[in-house]
Amino acid sequence: MIKEPFFLKHSVLMIETWSAFQEGLIAGFSTRQGGFSTAPFDTLNLGLHVDDHIEDVLKNRKQLASMIRAPLEKWVCGEQIHSNKIAKVTKADGGKGSSQMETAIPGVDGLYTKDENVFLMAAFADCVPIYFFAKKHRMIGIAHAGWRGTVANISGEMIKKWTQEENIPIEDICVCIGPSIGKCCYEVDEGIIKQIVEHFGSNKNHQVYEEVGDGKYHLDLKQANYELLKKSGVNCEQIEVSSFCTSCHPDLFFSHRRDKGKTGRMLGFIGLTK
Repeated sequence: MIKEPFFLKHSVLMIETWSAFQEGLIAGFSTRQGGFSTAPFDTLNLGLHVDDHIEDVLKNRKQLASMIRAPLEKWVCGEQIHSNKIAKVTKADGGKGSSQMETAIPGVDGLYTKDENVFLMAAFADCVPIYFFAKKHRMIGIAHAGWRGTVANISGEMIKKWTQEENIPIEDICVCIGPSIGKCCYEVDEGIIKQIVEHFGSNKNHQVYEEVGDGKYHLDLKQANYELLKKSGVNCEQIEVSSFCTSCHPDLFFSHRRDKGKTGRMLGFIGLTK
């Protein structure tokens, strides 16, 4: 794992390292700062499904669209049901899920495209945003990985689609694991750990979880996805990992766990403009 790839610009975290080697690439993660929503969604809540005032959410989305120069009518959002299902989208899908949840791409937690001026968006409040980019092939993708999506290996599914269906060599794929709840704050029970063990085996080599007593464990979702990406054949040098914990920074992030479910959502986004 290497240095922090995300840098704060105004109220948005951008993947600086990727922007530096691809002109026209827009990739990042919103914060909770600088919007219109009131408590407990204050202020830049971008989630349409959290009982916030819809007019405030749409104002927030339009503000983010203006900040990152990604018009709402070119956003594409998935339904996000904690699956490992992934959809390839095109310009024809522009606007799906941007203003109404009902129009989002159904049944998916991952999106990818080769089309320019298509902005892939996914909502988060502790789950792991995973960004994918193959510069030579101008392919971009994003995945939403909670513990269920992680166990179902959504990151590996994206790699499989790109290598097997899009004929992209594994060595051409870069991945960035974004801000999410950290091992420091994510306590889970033995039922979840049993499923983790089924997929990862013993904890000797990867340190995906740590027992803290009374049948409780700290789970590292970022590390889990990192290990799955390596298992899929992605070289360590091609994977960047954010150090930001969404639960540890109430000034920057919404957190479903920290805020006991009553909170807003950030958006992860990626698009190519040229």
